[in-house]
Amino acid sequence: MHDLTPITALGGATPQVETVGTVTLSENPGLALASVMARVGFETECTKHLADLLDGDAPGPGKCRLHDPEAAFWMGPDQWMVGAPYDTHETLVGDLKTRFENTASVTEQSDAWVCFDLRGAKMEAVMELCCNLNIRAMQTGDAQRTSIHHLGCFVLRRDPEDGVRILGPRSSAGSLHHALKTAMVSANLL
Repeated sequence: MHDLTPITALGGATPQVETVGTVTLSENPGLALASVMARVGFETECTKHLADLLDGDAPGPGKCRLHDPEAAFWMGPDQWMVGAPYDTHETLVGDLKTRFENTASVTEQSDAWVCFDLRGAKMEAVMELCCNLNIRAMQTGDAQRTSIHHLGCFVLRRDPEDGVRILGPRSSAGSLHHALKTAMVSANLL
């Protein structure tokens, strides 16, 4: 079959971008994602490979490394999520498997997660309505796991002024989008 049309997590041919007041929510389907987990006995070597990839330290608990083009955040002990632009890193998993060799298990994650970028002057008010993170205390490079609308999500602080990236389960993209958009409307009424 050669007539397939790719769709975004929200089911559109193009990503949804919505602005309510001063806050913009953008669906971001352009990420290649892979989980990297150090194998037992190879934790030090795996961490070194990741640090080399990111041109700096591997992110520790509650942190992300916003390197260009690859970035990563800590998911758990000796486990990270690595992301890069899909257009230039369609083979991210294969490239990481080659780099890490037998020091890590690398798993494709691109189609498991939906990504939303939330920006604007009232972004913090929106996040306060959605989850229990102390969003105002988060700095650039912080990454936290939280629950938004009963969905396990990761929130990455990308810009201390007004920007976060939210990764949630792709199978619940519509529910997550609805929760964020509802909070956007409520925050703008405050």
